[in-house]
Amino acid sequence: MPQYISKRFQLYEKAYNKENNKAPIEIIRFHDLKHTHATWLLKKRINPKIVSERLGHANISITLDTYSHVLPDIQKQAIESIEIMQ
Repeated sequence: MPQYISKRFQLYEKAYNKENNKAPIEIIRFHDLKHTHATWLLKKRINPKIVSERLGHANISITLDTYSHVLPDIQKQAIESIEIMQ
């Protein structure tokens, strides 16, 4: 992700907090939003290939290696799917 996007995001956060000091938002990196987005999609059982494409990863293995901890029950889901078909 281009650095200028993260910098601009930080400027927006700071401007918001300056105007809304009674309800400030926590300063986070734009990249953190990307991880949150990926985690939510995978927890909602969106196909990892789609998630990989949305994140701009060169291949699906990057996504699966990075977010495999989000899918600990993927084997169980596979077995349940097969059992339902029988």
